[in-house]
Amino acid sequence: MTIVLRDGTAAPADIAAARRVLDTEAQALAALGDSLGAPFVAACDALAGASGRVVVSGMGKSGHVGRKIAATLASTGTPAFFVHPAEASHGDLGMITKDDAVIALSNSGETPELSDIIAFTRRFAISLIGITSRADSALAQSSDVALILPPIPEACPNGLAPTTSTTMMLALGDALAVALLERKNFSAADFRVFHPGGQLGRRLLKVADLMHGGDAMPLVGLDTPMAETLLVMTTKSLGCAGVVDADGRLAGIVTDGDLRRHMSGQLLTATAGQVMTRNPKTIAPNLLAAEALRVLNEKSITSLFVVQGGRPQGVLHVHDLLRAGVV
Repeated sequence: MTIVLRDGTAAPADIAAARRVLDTEAQALAALGDSLGAPFVAACDALAGASGRVVVSGMGKSGHVGRKIAATLASTGTPAFFVHPAEASHGDLGMITKDDAVIALSNSGETPELSDIIAFTRRFAISLIGITSRADSALAQSSDVALILPPIPEACPNGLAPTTSTTMMLALGDALAVALLERKNFSAADFRVFHPGGQLGRRLLKVADLMHGGDAMPLVGLDTPMAETLLVMTTKSLGCAGVVDADGRLAGIVTDGDLRRHMSGQLLTATAGQVMTRNPKTIAPNLLAAEALRVLNEKSITSLFVVQGGRPQGVLHVHDLLRAGVV
C-alpha cells in the first residue's frame, strides 16, 4: 500500500516504515488499555502496601525499561530502585528486603537471569508482580500478580526486535506510577521536592521560595517621614517600600513612580501615608512564581508585596524571578 503525504506525494520508504511501527505500537497501547482489570488493581494494592521500596528488575531491553519505570516511580512518590538480575545472583539480592515489593519484567517470562530473584521472593514471601506476554510462563505462574501484555506482534518486520512489547511495558509502568501517585494525592508541591533542578523545578517554584522576607522587607509606617522612607527604599534596594498601619496590615506602597508624581519641594516633609498608592496589587506566598511573573507583566510593575491575612510576609522583585530562570 502506498502512503501519501499531505502534499499529495508518495511517502519515502523510511516514513512508511516509521508510520507502520507507530501504528502497530498505537494499536498495542489501545489493546493494553482495554485489557486492564482486577490484576492491575491488585498490583497497585501490592505496591502501595509495601512498607519498604519497589524493586524493579529485568534483563536486556526489559532491563532498560525497568530502569525507567523505577525512576518514574521514585520521582512520583513511590520509593523505587533497579536491581540487575545478574548482579542479584552475585550478592545484590541483599538489597531486597521482606518489606519490599518486586516488579519483574520479561516478555517471554522465561528469562533465566530472573530465576534467583523469583526464588528469593518466594522464599521470603515478598510481593512479586510479573509483567510478561505469556500467562503460562514461569514468571507469570510464580508471581503474586501477573500483568499480561496483549498478544500484539513486534513492530520489527522480522518479529524479533523488542519494540511493541517494550512500548507496552513502558506504558504499563507509567500507568502504575500515575495510579499510585493519584492514590497518594501527590501534589505539584510534592513533585517539586523530587525535581528541584532544571526547567521543571523552576516552573514549580513558589513565591515564598523567592521572596525577600523578615528584615529584608522595606517597611515603614503611615506617619513615617518621606526622608526616612527614602532611606529605607535605598537601603533595601527593591525600588519600593510597603506602608503598614498600626495593626501591621499593608495599607499601601511607595514606589519610584509615586516619588516622581509627588516630586516637589514638599516631598521630604510629607509622610509615607500621604505619598503611597493605596490598595496595591499583592500576591499570596503559596502561589507559583510563574503566576507572580504574569501579574508583574500584566500590571507593568517590578515588585509585588507578598501578603497573607492582610499582613506582609515578603516582597518579590522581577529580578528575583529572572535570576531563578522563571519564564
